Amino acid sequence: MFESDEVGSTPKARLVEPLVATVTILDDDHAGIFTFSERMVRVSESVGTMEVTVVRNSGARGTVILPYHTESGSAMAGEDYEEAQGELEFTNDQTTQTLQVRIIDDEEYEKHENFFIVLEEPRWLKRGISALLLNQEAAEGQLSAEEEEARRIAEMGKPILGEHSRLEVVIEESYEFKSTVDKLIKKTNLALVIGTHSWREQFVEAVTVSAGDGDDDEEGREERLPSCYDYVMHFLTVFWKVLFACVPPTEYWNGWACFIVSISVIGFLTAIIGDLASHFGCTVGLRDTVTAVVFVALGTSIPDTFASKVAAIQDQHADASVGNVTGSNAVNVFLGIGVAWSVAAIYWAIKGEQFRVDPGSLAFSVTLFTIFAFICMAVLLFRRRPSIGGELGGPRAARLLTTLLFLGLWLLYIIFSSLEAYCHIKGF
Repeated sequence: MFESDEVGSTPKARLVEPLVATVTILDDDHAGIFTFSERMVRVSESVGTMEVTVVRNSGARGTVILPYHTESGSAMAGEDYEEAQGELEFTNDQTTQTLQVRIIDDEEYEKHENFFIVLEEPRWLKRGISALLLNQEAAEGQLSAEEEEARRIAEMGKPILGEHSRLEVVIEESYEFKSTVDKLIKKTNLALVIGTHSWREQFVEAVTVSAGDGDDDEEGREERLPSCYDYVMHFLTVFWKVLFACVPPTEYWNGWACFIVSISVIGFLTAIIGDLASHFGCTVGLRDTVTAVVFVALGTSIPDTFASKVAAIQDQHADASVGNVTGSNAVNVFLGIGVAWSVAAIYWAIKGEQFRVDPGSLAFSVTLFTIFAFICMAVLLFRRRPSIGGELGGPRAARLLTTLLFLGLWLLYIIFSSLEAYCHIKGF
């Protein structure tokens, strides 16, 4: 304050109590509105683990805990997805957070099922002055006017849920699985997918030249005409087409007639191929062991090779292709050799004599095959690295190197077995 003693004199100023003022700044910044960015999201059942983003807007003050849980709809927990619940922690000034839910792939066609992810009421973890004022009360249980105003301002800054606090997740079929089924249905009718109805239909197909398989996925494209290559391949294979057209259609005996006749014809052709290979070996003067590992094995394994190729192209995983090879060899060893030796042993037992088989170079060949088999398994395991991606396919360089390695192992097996058969290498 100041006062003047005389008129016209300079006023004198002096300080009076109070000398210090306390200023309280109420933090009216909002702790945030928590919500999903949209009301519904669609996800493929083959996605594995889906990630959902929770958004924090209209403020990001303080550390906030946001609980969440899943609720079943037409999709059931444990069957279509794994139940999830937990808490998301938003630190100060953090505006987004991600939660994960695992989707179970059951390869269902035209799947359309849903479940929900629900956000629960958020709460402060680390509170500032605004949060403390919400719980502050006077000693007598009443708030003063200033405290009431402060509480009202703090109430405006509480963390709350936004418009989309309940997210609907729609699980749809896998795109790859649906594309495969749609392609089959598009290129053939249901009868052809299941099988054939009559011998007439099979013979008409056998003598008709058709265009090779293509990747014509565009709608409305005209049917392709057979090329020169299609005509050449048709005339080279027409005998086999007509021969296998004699197999009963799948309509007869619920497919059992087709299965029994097919197995019988395949066994008959395999026996013929084996005999032709043996006669070829005798003609050129090769020993039986060399003929067996080169020509007989090659001829009888060609059907397995083509079956594995088809499985590798059509199946989503490598299990069918690799399993076909191992299963085929298991049948050859356990069933082929076992049945033949059992029949021979029973026959000679009836005659009162013992059945003996000279092992020859069997130990050397089996040992060599086992070593190369372990090398192949190690290569398949190595190809599971993320840089390659799986047992089959992958980058071009990896495909070529794997192919050359496996062909090299096959050639080495033939060379070493042949050298041992002609006594250039000592066996055991």
